[in-house]
Amino acid sequence: MVAPSRTRRRPSRWLRVGIPSLLVLVWLVAGSVGGPYFGKVDEVSTNDRSTFLPESADATQVDERLADFLGDDSIPAVVVVTGEEALSDSDVSELQSLADAIAGIEGVQDGISPPILSEDGDAAQIFVPIDASGEVGDTVAAIRESLAEDLPEGWRAWVTGPAGFTADLVAGFLGIDGLLLGVALLAVFVILVIVYRSPLLPVLVLTTSVFALCAALLTVWWLAYAGIVVLNGQVQGILFILVIGAATDYALLYVARYREAIATGAQRWDATTRAWRAAFEPILASGGTVIAGLLCLLLSDLATNRALGPIAAIGIVFSMLSALTFLPALLALCGRAAFWPFIPKRPLTMIPDDPTAPVTGLWPRQARFVARHARAVWVVCTIVLLAGAVGVTQLKADGVPTSDLVLGASEARDGQAELAEHFPAGSGSPVYVIVPEDDLASAAELVADSRGVESVAVASTDSPTGQAQVTVEEGAAVLTAVGPPGTPAPEPTVADGDVLVIGTLTDAADSVAAEDTVRQLRVDLDETLGEHVAVVGGETATDIDTNDTSTRDRTVIIPVILAVILVILMLLLRSILAPVLLIGTVILSFATALGVSALVFNGLFGFPGADPAVPLYGFVFLVALGVDYNIFLMSRVREESLTHGTRPGILRGLVATGGVITSAGLVLAATFAALGVIPILFLAQIAFLVAFGVLLDTFVVRSLLVPALSYDIGRAIWWPSNLWRRDEPAPEAPAPVADDGRPLTREEYRRTLGT
Repeated sequence: MVAPSRTRRRPSRWLRVGIPSLLVLVWLVAGSVGGPYFGKVDEVSTNDRSTFLPESADATQVDERLADFLGDDSIPAVVVVTGEEALSDSDVSELQSLADAIAGIEGVQDGISPPILSEDGDAAQIFVPIDASGEVGDTVAAIRESLAEDLPEGWRAWVTGPAGFTADLVAGFLGIDGLLLGVALLAVFVILVIVYRSPLLPVLVLTTSVFALCAALLTVWWLAYAGIVVLNGQVQGILFILVIGAATDYALLYVARYREAIATGAQRWDATTRAWRAAFEPILASGGTVIAGLLCLLLSDLATNRALGPIAAIGIVFSMLSALTFLPALLALCGRAAFWPFIPKRPLTMIPDDPTAPVTGLWPRQARFVARHARAVWVVCTIVLLAGAVGVTQLKADGVPTSDLVLGASEARDGQAELAEHFPAGSGSPVYVIVPEDDLASAAELVADSRGVESVAVASTDSPTGQAQVTVEEGAAVLTAVGPPGTPAPEPTVADGDVLVIGTLTDAADSVAAEDTVRQLRVDLDETLGEHVAVVGGETATDIDTNDTSTRDRTVIIPVILAVILVILMLLLRSILAPVLLIGTVILSFATALGVSALVFNGLFGFPGADPAVPLYGFVFLVALGVDYNIFLMSRVREESLTHGTRPGILRGLVATGGVITSAGLVLAATFAALGVIPILFLAQIAFLVAFGVLLDTFVVRSLLVPALSYDIGRAIWWPSNLWRRDEPAPEAPAPVADDGRPLTREEYRRTLGT
């Protein structure tokens, strides 16, 4: 007795409409709640570089204790003023009036110094302590506005020093909420309109991306508010770009599967379920790979790198959720109308199994070209990529001066240059040395004798300026107050048995010469007083510790990322050889992108160098995202290989994914390139490196190198999985027909076989 066949029951109309509607409602709520947080990010973000260092760094220890010696937690600004001629006594009185006006500005703390004339008499400087816990950028802007209004005609003034550079850096990040996001969305929209030739579908895709960003930003904001993560403008900009790019990429993959289903005549609900089942595994695997790579940043000693890992991972999670829930719901409600006016009516064109049959279309032609010249293609691609990778030797990633972090105009940078003409260039950014009180004389003498140190002082609350000049006589430290004649000799400020020695550097605090001075000072102090007896901090020390930590991070994290992604690929493709080859191609692609970027940075853009974190960030994004596209390709290749065999499966996979991966690559490159509109050196370098690397992955590695190499190797690419051991399926024989052309029945077919 034959069991009756079971027919799948079609879901009710309520389910087919109700479920998508409910999902859309949930995302609308998330977007409406998260949207307003775009204007509130500055409430929980900081751009103070010292807060990103590990607690064990000397610069961090000094920064945490400065308030014990100098009073309130402040960051110094240096006002530099020059006149048309040498400054007279009456001019000094006028400058004092300017200083008194500045003292009344909100955010300026007590202890503003009197005007200090340069030795040549052509300039004066005023040290202004600014509340570090407040809005430093706003306070500096108010000082600059006050100077512009009150400065006598013929005089010029600049606000520089650590506070001035911080203000310029904050101003550089101001375009993230509006300009960066607007440029990125516009670029993506134009690409999507060209790809889909539809007015509605690009809007649906961008809507899913924007709502994913809203939900991610809402989550990140509260984590930063609770102090769980550290958020700054750099991390914020990368989060925006990464979510928009990744969510659009995942959306494109789903849309491609949905379009295939629609083209076969499936109704909207059936097309939705088929597309979701087909896209779920590749999107989950791709997003999981990126998340795993990003979470490796938790191994970093820099707080900003550790923060980027989970923050960006949160963005990828919401990108996947949006692409797998919000977009399917929108397309389920819109159906074929989403593709209007070019509604798909025929299945995707595949390359014929017959190698002699003609082919039409870009990607079938590409597949046929790869099949006919596989070895030549991958050999030539490898040689070209290796040639580009040679440029890595020209990369200068040992750090850049703070004054060069902002591209374009910078008043702080101009003021620093003017300051260096009339005063010690390190004025306003001294080196701080915390030593036990008993070692004050030895430390002060050592600092004073150091090459690159102009003068030495010690923190003293008894002195009108908070500092006292220190000299060493017969092995004892002698303090002299900085103030009017007759001021009593002060005592050093002692905190927990320690005192603070302050050295004014001869060279600019962010210069290589100043870094050499501080490094040597640390060595000399350890040799004279013993290791870890004295700790050295300040702006220069912060730069040194940041660069050293970044170098350590990339040495440790890059191998870990490679190992994690390799394991994920092995589990996904159920193979060892294929993942190893894919990782190798991605590494080669990254090396080429980094080499070409180094040549462009040095020769075309004229950048002064690169932050040590640039190679690490570039590696994280390019390797994770490059593997993303290989996952899109090879997961489809494996799917096709199970039915058609490895080599035909490679060609069919290339044709099926060619359009969607190319579109995704263009979108991701455009979004990262949008980072270039923010005038920050680090973001500009990441913008070019990642955009160029993604295009290289899209048009060379994924389109030519990987398919050609896989095709040349054949089914051994799947070693040691079952797919490697199984026989390639033979071409299907034509269906048997009778003389009149009708198909034979089963009984007639058996008779022809004599059975």
